Amino acid sequence: MVPCVPLAAGTGATVSNTLSRSPLRTGLCSGRFTEYNWTRPSMPQLVYLSLGSNLGDRERSLRDAISRLETVGRVLAVSCFYETEPVEFAGQAWFLNCALALETTLTPGQVMGALLDLEQQMGRRRRQKKGPRTIDVDILLLGDAVVDSPELTVPHPAMHQRRFVLEPLAEIAPQAWHPVLKKTARELLAQLPPGQAVRKFRKP
Repeated sequence: MVPCVPLAAGTGATVSNTLSRSPLRTGLCSGRFTEYNWTRPSMPQLVYLSLGSNLGDRERSLRDAISRLETVGRVLAVSCFYETEPVEFAGQAWFLNCALALETTLTPGQVMGALLDLEQQMGRRRRQKKGPRTIDVDILLLGDAVVDSPELTVPHPAMHQRRFVLEPLAEIAPQAWHPVLKKTARELLAQLPPGQAVRKFRKP
């Protein structure tokens, strides 16, 4: 049995993209990126996150992180868990990954700070770039926001290249919109070349 996380709206429920199309951009800056208004939004914003773990009890770590994310906002949907082949640094254990939709009134900077705190509280130590980790939580999309700052880049700059990100995301939000590439999560997944192994996690 595939251990999808139970949701209020039913396991495997997809998220409406109505919130994710809300106008979050303001002003213009050089290049293709748009400057983001870092004040607290007056309305809840929809954030898509990618979670991963390849140290210790991976499933327990993901479920713990999902529970802790309730302090950041309201969790709307969680994908099934996927076992995924490591990329870039291949000499490590396979990951367990999932995607999550979160509704929050925090600013992008506040969300990022909360995620870094969560990782630290769960024992993550950044000893090796792309190396093994107890938990990893990345911001993929935040509504239609396009952020390019030394601290944060949204949309995630590599999300369109990663099957371990797009397959779980397309499960819960196939119409999630990439505001730079102008494609949905489903479209980005469909255009990926064959490569990284990603399979739904099944307990032994």
